[in-house]
Amino acid sequence: MTSAAGLRLFEGYGIEIEYMIVDADTLAVRPIADDLLRRAGGNEELDVRSGGTIWSNEVPLHVLELKTAGPSDTLGGLGAVFQEQVGRVNGLLSTENARLLPTGMHPWMDPATEFRIWPHANSPVYRTFDRIFDCRGHGWANLQSTHLNLPFGDDAEFGRLHAAVRLVLPLLPGLAASSPFFDGARSDHLDSRLEVYRKNARRVPSVSGHVIPEPVFTRRDYEERVLRVLYNDLAPLDPEGVIQHEWANARGSIPRFGRMTVEIRVLDVQECPAADLAVAGATSAVVRAMVEEAWCDTKAQRKWDERELAEIFLDAVRDADEAVTDNRRFLDAFGFQERGRARIGDVWQHLVESVVRDEPGYLEWEAPLALIRQEGCLARRIVRAVGDEVSRESLHRAYGRLAECLSGGTLFRADA
Repeated sequence: MTSAAGLRLFEGYGIEIEYMIVDADTLAVRPIADDLLRRAGGNEELDVRSGGTIWSNEVPLHVLELKTAGPSDTLGGLGAVFQEQVGRVNGLLSTENARLLPTGMHPWMDPATEFRIWPHANSPVYRTFDRIFDCRGHGWANLQSTHLNLPFGDDAEFGRLHAAVRLVLPLLPGLAASSPFFDGARSDHLDSRLEVYRKNARRVPSVSGHVIPEPVFTRRDYEERVLRVLYNDLAPLDPEGVIQHEWANARGSIPRFGRMTVEIRVLDVQECPAADLAVAGATSAVVRAMVEEAWCDTKAQRKWDERELAEIFLDAVRDADEAVTDNRRFLDAFGFQERGRARIGDVWQHLVESVVRDEPGYLEWEAPLALIRQEGCLARRIVRAVGDEVSRESLHRAYGRLAECLSGGTLFRADA
């Protein structure tokens, strides 16, 4: 997302969605993103502007990112915009017998042998990450996410937005988990992408922290207490300062002060853009309600320690919508009035009914959110579709259907 400077809270939105490029027949990853962008008319950095979006690269050469070319004043209609671009990309890839594949992780890619790093613009940055962290692992080479960027106009708005986002983050795997398989096997986590993501920079723990950000609510404090610590920890490994920038911060949400947004990074890619935008729309609606103090005031929101929130978050990374919390203070913060323990899926149903359905784009989001409520998050539907006998064949059948959902803009049902 380009700069949102000048926009106030919820006056603009930025969406970024990452897809895998795979062989149309075998679904094996194909490291041809640079060739695709070149053939699509990319500029000197191989970025392509198309239909209000930008196509660009990510660290692995088999991943393509589609993103809004600038802040959009609404999330409504963006599902159709991204779906049109998916069609154009797939059209170009078809000449190479390739196609796009959704979800948060490839189910059988071997990063040690199949990872190819982007060799063009920004390659010094990527090579530095590779030298320090070794990108031949799932946490770097095999993960696709949807990023939601929300603007803030000044320091006060940053503080309110950051406080709200921190509280919402633990709920998001319950809505968006889509990565239950990797290395050809069923994982212990429905959101395996986040499980490997949180460990990918373990050599420098301050890069990702607890994934849930620290309770810091001004730019000055954030730069001193988070970014300066991160840069100091990186300095012995990166003496030239190649990656000592705010984008090296790998928390689940990060402030991008250079463009005046908070970027939410914990959403797995769904089966088609309509579902991605439904998840992003629900996320934005709940964050807005929290900013507007629908259930608790900003002062109360700022009191949460990141470790307490991380406990709820990690349960959701493992069990997604079926994760259970008995943290009454957390449930009260969202106005969830049922007593006792609560499923994350039930909390989301409460939130959809109380705030999400009042959003202008809800008619576009209603069907994907209803499917998540009725049949579970995408990860759970994929598990049911693959069945008890996990094999390359059963995975290929399920993920082949997911590629068709992406191509056709349709929702994924386990029993279709």
